[in-house]
Amino acid sequence: MAIRTTKWDAADFLTSDEAIAAYLEAALEDGEPKVVAAALGDIARVKGMSTIAKDAGVTREALYKALSEKGDPKLSTLLGVMKALGLRFNVSTAKQAA
Repeated sequence: MAIRTTKWDAADFLTSDEAIAAYLEAALEDGEPKVVAAALGDIARVKGMSTIAKDAGVTREALYKALSEKGDPKLSTLLGVMKALGLRFNVSTAKQAA
C-alpha cells in the first residue's frame, strides 16, 4: 500500500500570537539567516503579505523576494517586517557549553 502525503505548510499552524512567537523564536535559535527569513515569510503570509509590505515600507514584490528561499533581506527590511507584524527582538546572553 502506497503512503499518501500532503504538502506541509507552517502557515496552517500559525493560528495565534503565541504560536507565531514560538515559531519565530525557534527560527532565531536555529541561527540560520535563511530559516529566519523563511519564518518571517510564513508569518507575513498569514498576516497578509500586502499589508505587511505596506507597513514595512517595501513593495509586496520586494518583500516576497527578500523573504524567499533565495532572498537575503537587509536589516532594515527585517526590522520593518518585525514592526509591521507587531513583534520585537529580545536579547539575552548565550549559554556557554559546559
